[in-house]
Amino acid sequence: MKQTSLGLELTTKKTRKRVFLDEMDRVVPWAELVDLIQPYAPEGKRGRPPFAVQTLLRIHFMQQWFGLSDPAMEEALHDTPLLREFAGLDDWQSRLPDESTILRFRHLLEKHKLAAQMLKLVNDLLEQRGLLLRQGSIVDATLIAAPSSTKNQDKARDPEMHQSKKGQQWYFGMKAHIGVDAASGLVHTVSGTAGNTGDVTQANRLLHGQEKEVWGDAGYQGADKRADAKAGVQWHIAMRKGRRKQLDPNQAGLQGQRDRLTEQIEQAKASVRAKVEHVFRVIKCQFGHTKVRYRGLKKNTAQLHTLFALGNLWLVRGKLLGAAA
Repeated sequence: MKQTSLGLELTTKKTRKRVFLDEMDRVVPWAELVDLIQPYAPEGKRGRPPFAVQTLLRIHFMQQWFGLSDPAMEEALHDTPLLREFAGLDDWQSRLPDESTILRFRHLLEKHKLAAQMLKLVNDLLEQRGLLLRQGSIVDATLIAAPSSTKNQDKARDPEMHQSKKGQQWYFGMKAHIGVDAASGLVHTVSGTAGNTGDVTQANRLLHGQEKEVWGDAGYQGADKRADAKAGVQWHIAMRKGRRKQLDPNQAGLQGQRDRLTEQIEQAKASVRAKVEHVFRVIKCQFGHTKVRYRGLKKNTAQLHTLFALGNLWLVRGKLLGAAA
């Protein structure tokens, strides 16, 4: 029988996963988040004593970072000492939460809409540190795929997901609409809809109300003329691709000057809008959220709030760690 190591770490190498968890452990405002969730946590007057809120919150965040389902998270806690250490369960006598416990904690967050409150809490703390400004916003949306197979218990696809065409390709799933701070690139508002929902219908819902200027791509044409448009907001919407192709900056004369000026303006708009792609990169590439995990928009939208809150912290981790040092 193979002898155990009794918890002794014989290696000095810091893996990328350990470095990532160390950084997130230092930048996530654990105390404030626990205070937010604690009033809704079960008191545990019957049965086994409940796990600490911070332990379950750390496990929930690791699910988002590493794309783990509830059963996979339970197995990872048993298999990986690093994850148990991050969750505070590295004591040999500690019992580990099973998948049902992890599921109930997620349902607790969904029932009381705590994911959206966590995003707001994180943003308020970042604003207090001068990392989030509210003078301008960028709006954008991205498609998140959903399983199109009908080989499931209901023999049907998720009725709340729909097809959407982008370019010459069709996608099935949902859309994540976000409002991003134009100065810092941090997400302040999130909305989840079916994949066939027009971007412009969500445009004014993505504003926090204090911005004076808003940037968006060509899909937001007419956002300033809608019934829910906010007064005093100047919209900078990209020109449609067909019209922009008709520009000829190389021609001589007054029309050439106009086309060159228009092209420069469009490039300036694009340089501002580019910030919104950074947070999408973090969610899809860093956290691996390329497909929905649950059925229904409500559950998946709650997960998006959590992902973007963690994405904001990841984007500014260097500044937060520098301030702490």
